[in-house]
Amino acid sequence: MTEKIRELISEVEVDRRISELGAQISKDYAGKCIHLICVLKGGSFFMCELAKRITVDVTIDFMSVSSYGSDTKSSGVVKIVKDLDESIKDRDVLVVEDIVDSGRTLSYLLDMLKDRGPESVKLCTLLDKPDRRVVDVNVDYTGFRIPDEFVVGYGLDYNQKYRNLPFIGIIG
Repeated sequence: MTEKIRELISEVEVDRRISELGAQISKDYAGKCIHLICVLKGGSFFMCELAKRITVDVTIDFMSVSSYGSDTKSSGVVKIVKDLDESIKDRDVLVVEDIVDSGRTLSYLLDMLKDRGPESVKLCTLLDKPDRRVVDVNVDYTGFRIPDEFVVGYGLDYNQKYRNLPFIGIIG
């Protein structure tokens, strides 16, 4: 590692919060099957841990999306790099994301998924940066609200590195 990384949220805190989210989701979806949609790549670490803690029936699928715009800002135009393998018509869908930042990409993605006829669509994120929000996005389940810092770990990367850190850290 060449960058200095300061721990923001410990592995123990992350694990405890994911267990709490799993319990709440299980309660909210009692008697139903929930279809988890992971937004790749960062969301995969969180979704795997979350799915293990959900006690109702779970199915999973994956999407990969890319935002285009200037070099540092998303324009909100989204390219689907990998679409879903299965239909979500009449299913209870929970989109699982690593972090909600500006909200542009997720707003587009959630609207697109709702047009596919699911029974319901909700959003679960490990991290939420509300100070960066430029588009209103309803987050149904939030792991942690964090300050406007560049974070890595638990799926979040810097130049494809540090995803494997078991904690959330700040570069700098």
